[in-house]
Amino acid sequence: MAANFVPQNLIARNVRDIPRSGIRDFFDIVQGMKDVISLGVGEPDFVTPWHIREAAIYALEQGKTSYTSNLGLLRLREVLASHLAHNFGVTYQPKNQILIAVGVSEAMDLALRAVINPGDEVIYHEPCYVSYSPSIAMAHGVPVAVSCRAEDGFAVDAAAIERVITSRSKVLILNFPTNPTGGTMTCEALQAIAQLVLRHNLMVITDEIYSELTFEGTHVSIASLPGMVDRTIFLHGFSKAYAMTGFRIGYACGPVEIIEAMMKIHQYSMLCASIISQEAAIEAILHGEADMREMRDQYALRRNLIVKSLNDMGLKCHFPRGSFYAFPRISSTGLSSKEFALKLLEREKVACVPGSAFGPSGEGFVRCCFATALDRVEIAMERMARFVKSVQ
Repeated sequence: MAANFVPQNLIARNVRDIPRSGIRDFFDIVQGMKDVISLGVGEPDFVTPWHIREAAIYALEQGKTSYTSNLGLLRLREVLASHLAHNFGVTYQPKNQILIAVGVSEAMDLALRAVINPGDEVIYHEPCYVSYSPSIAMAHGVPVAVSCRAEDGFAVDAAAIERVITSRSKVLILNFPTNPTGGTMTCEALQAIAQLVLRHNLMVITDEIYSELTFEGTHVSIASLPGMVDRTIFLHGFSKAYAMTGFRIGYACGPVEIIEAMMKIHQYSMLCASIISQEAAIEAILHGEADMREMRDQYALRRNLIVKSLNDMGLKCHFPRGSFYAFPRISSTGLSSKEFALKLLEREKVACVPGSAFGPSGEGFVRCCFATALDRVEIAMERMARFVKSVQ
């Protein structure tokens, strides 16, 4: 008699043990509910600027529907190289140090798979974007979290990183401005981390997808600091600053050997990013700065409103200096993050994300995305204030 066939037993352990995204699980509940104001999914409410959409349409009309080089269109890599040198102070050769990926999420996956051996430890700061720990695990690495505190503006401290370094530590992931907290880093703090990285012979993967959405101060990339460009994989994309989420276009920059390794994985899995999206990205880089600044100014107005409102209702919230997220502390209500989010949704039809979705360090907080029209944010804050008053 044939043995019983149990499909679950065939699933790879490193995949089977990964939890589903806390964000997506929560928004499965939201689907189908009417009159919900969503402060949840981290997606701009702006439509992609018209001239970027026109560039995509024109590419189609010109019959640009083919594959591109695995590395991406050379023209896009050239304009990116110029952009990065001018705005980030980092120099990359477009022919062999820049890879165009299907969003920053693919770029992160490629970077981890290219450098991690089974058992290598990857350090990251938490609360953090939901994919970091699972992506490390899927690359057969060991995730090692370093907690960040609201009292420190959710910046990560070099000393805290050093405390978790072992002989197996290989990579440090940084994401500033940070999703979900809006935390940023000063140049001085990054310099301390750079010295730590050099001292312990680590590699850095820096995810700077929110860099253009820095409201105060100047964004500094760790790749631009002395001695760091050769041991840093720089990740960026177009989803947040240019409202191009659906175009799924990102990129990675780094040493020739690492980009080559990432390209080999990319060519056997994804092959190349969409040529239409790449043509649109060229337009965004060359002519999209004014649109980006206008959207950033609108986010800043919404940030000011949402942070004041949260603090006024008794939910202590630090002032995010970047991204489009507020991360208020809700522990004063006596509810867990998930309980708070579910009850707020049920009673007042406002959707935010439990902080626990972003790792254990996020418990006691919720993420409120202010990439939502100002009038909708105002209504959401009125509803939330009513809810908080009812549970305190």
